[in-house]
Amino acid sequence: MALTRSTGKHRAPSRAKRRGASIAGAATLATTGVCGALATPAFAVADDVSKAPATAEDTGTFMILAADAEADSLADEVNDQALTQKREAIAREEAVKEARRKAEAREREAREERERAAREAERERLMKTYTSPVAGSHVSTGYQTGGAYWSSGSHSGIDFHASEGTAVVSVGAGTVVEAGWGGAYGNNVVIRMNDGSYTQYGHLLAVQVTAGQSVMPGQQIGLAGSTGNSTGAHLHFEARSGAEYGSDVDPVAYLRSHGVGI
Repeated sequence: MALTRSTGKHRAPSRAKRRGASIAGAATLATTGVCGALATPAFAVADDVSKAPATAEDTGTFMILAADAEADSLADEVNDQALTQKREAIAREEAVKEARRKAEAREREAREERERAAREAERERLMKTYTSPVAGSHVSTGYQTGGAYWSSGSHSGIDFHASEGTAVVSVGAGTVVEAGWGGAYGNNVVIRMNDGSYTQYGHLLAVQVTAGQSVMPGQQIGLAGSTGNSTGAHLHFEARSGAEYGSDVDPVAYLRSHGVGI
């Protein structure tokens, strides 16, 4: 009866396995003494096998190792790219923050400049603003009114009706040149206005500024009273072209020329 091989795919043993089998067979022959003369050729075969060129299977192993190395290199490259992109993103974010900080600084400087300009404009406006020396009052004695009450024979200013203790304010911006007792004027304040003219406030109950002090329009400088040559509480107000007595001008015209309605 003939021997038959079963159907199906069969893979021949690898070359490495065949080498191992040959070496094992040679060793068995040497040990048992069968065909002892063949022992040396068997080992010679083994030596030849060890010196044989790399097989396709060995080459495949090297290819796998090479592929792994290439994959590792690619992974490193991807990681490097990711790190570079992250650094670039951080740099862009910092650039945006720096641009925002600079923009905020410019806006802050612009805002501060606008505020300074507004303050300066308000200061300029105040410098040119005039007001009545006694709020809500009226003139009780006019300019150059004649009578024995005045040594010069006429009134050198105007009197504003004011009860004792009423607030008296500077009619405009200027510098105090006199503050204290003024003889017939009693307690008085003289201010050199910013336009070069002078104003005087007499018969005060109390003086609330000092010489050399700068004052603004509407700033309180004293309280109305009846000190000096006076017959009752009121405010004596004078406007002068100079510091000396006798350089008086019409106080009503003076105030009206500066926008004060009397």
